[in-house]
Parts: sequence; C-alpha cells; structure tokens
Amino acid sequence: MLFPTHLAAAYLLGRRWHLPVIPVVAGAALPDLVDKPAAMVGLVDLYQTAGHSLLVLVAGFVVVFVRRSWTPFWLGWASHLTLDVVHMLLNGRPADLLFLAWPVIEHVPAVNLPPVAFFLSYLGTPSFYVEFVVWGLLATVLIADDESR
Repeated sequence: MLFPTHLAAAYLLGRRWHLPVIPVVAGAALPDLVDKPAAMVGLVDLYQTAGHSLLVLVAGFVVVFVRRSWTPFWLGWASHLTLDVVHMLLNGRPADLLFLAWPVIEHVPAVNLPPVAFFLSYLGTPSFYVEFVVWGLLATVLIADDESR
C-alpha cells in the first residue's frame, strides 16, 4: 500500500477500536519513516528492513506487554505490516513476504524500486484498487463525523 493509505487505514482502525488516533497513525507511519530514508541514502539496500520486520515488531510487543500505553502505536505498526502483506498477496508476489523475516532472511524483492518509480509501477495493480476502498471508508467516516457535529 502507499504511505498515505497506511495513515488513512490507521486512522480508521483507531476510530473503530476507540483508540487514541495519533499514536495509531504514528505507528503506521514508522516502518516507512525508518526504512525508506535509510534505503534512499544508501544505509541499506532494501526499502523494507528493520521497520518492516516481523521480528522487530514482536520485540516491540514485549514493550507493549510491559507498558500498555504503547498498544495503539504497536497496533498501527502491525496494521502497516498487515497491509503490506495484503498488497503483496493481491499483486501475486507471495515470495516477497520474506521481508517479514529481516534480518534473519534477506531476499531480493520482485519489486525494489525507489518510491516514485514504485508508485508508477503500482498504478493499475489489484491492490491499487483496494486503496480506493480504504479512502472511500475514510471519506464516509469523515462525512459522518461532520454531519454529527
């Protein structure tokens, strides 16, 4: 999924579960805010490393277990990884799910493009259309909120 859609989905998740929305959205932003810049400046070769690692997410769960106040942040982070998994499955790239095992397994993803090139290749894929559903839900929630005021 594209970065703005991760944020929109996290907002909807926070609203649906009556969680503080800002930490949920911040958690959903984390993977891309960590991994994309690191790859762009050459610190790592892939765009999905530490922030997208299921192993790192599980370590984060330990923090949540100890300090429950971090639960919304962790759920936002988990939502990001979940949406990336859905995206790869919908677009026929199940082998790319190995990103979840970084750093134990490093793989060469089927699509390893910088963000703008990735966006252009993403247009018209099955998960691109799923994003319209997320944005439609967000619009519905925001319109309902506006009407209830």
